[in-house]
Amino acid sequence: MSRTCQISGKSTASGNTVSHSHRKTRRKFKVNLISKKVYLADENRWVQLKMSARMLKTLNKRGVKSLMKKYGQDLSVLKASTKGK
Repeated sequence: MSRTCQISGKSTASGNTVSHSHRKTRRKFKVNLISKKVYLADENRWVQLKMSARMLKTLNKRGVKSLMKKYGQDLSVLKASTKGK
């Protein structure tokens, strides 16, 4: 799977590294991704999500379902994790 946040869809961006003499060379800005197990209380199950650190902070504030709805993501992303319960 690519380096993409499953909630916001944020992925690797490209830009320039600018030196002291203002020479520009291409570089990539990678997303700070975290794998997190989240408990869905209404469905009584755990879900493994790959999300950015910023989305983790927002998830703690808003909750999973409302966050997915805000960013227009399909809830089918919330597949059950296969590792132990």
